[in-house]
Amino acid sequence: MIDEERPEPPIADGEAATLQGFLDFQRATFDWKCAALDAAGLRATLAPSPMTLGGMLKHLAYVEDRWFSAVLWGQQREPWSTVDWAADPDWDWHSAADDSPEELRALWQESVTHSRKMVDAALAEGGLDQLARAAAWQDGRSPNLRWILCHMIEEYSRHNGHADLIRESIDGRTGE
Repeated sequence: MIDEERPEPPIADGEAATLQGFLDFQRATFDWKCAALDAAGLRATLAPSPMTLGGMLKHLAYVEDRWFSAVLWGQQREPWSTVDWAADPDWDWHSAADDSPEELRALWQESVTHSRKMVDAALAEGGLDQLARAAAWQDGRSPNLRWILCHMIEEYSRHNGHADLIRESIDGRTGE
């Protein structure tokens, strides 16, 4: 990836812009790791894990919607709201093998676009201190938007490490 293609986080902006900038930087890194792969590439695994880049695309689409729609705003969205999570807690990972690369990329992109809108609305309503409308923990506590953004940066950072290894095993592509 050419550095000019990836959005750099602001170096001297406010807290919200900095957090959003780092999240977008991690999203762009992940997008680059999945770019130009066919179905076989998105289904490739690296022993001993069954994790795939296609599974990560669907998982991260779910995580985007879970935190920025379901938790932050209390809104359930398709396809997640109709999944029998009790029957398969890892449905997002498992079902990705049945989806085409185009479907997986579109689902993830749509989730990211929707998440950005949800973040903008929360910033306008209550800023980074805006509490989530749905409890995220069993004891009834809800995080604020600041925590959710930090968590999402961590989520992408962790999966970008996985994506690095899987992508290198597919075609030798390395780098950020």
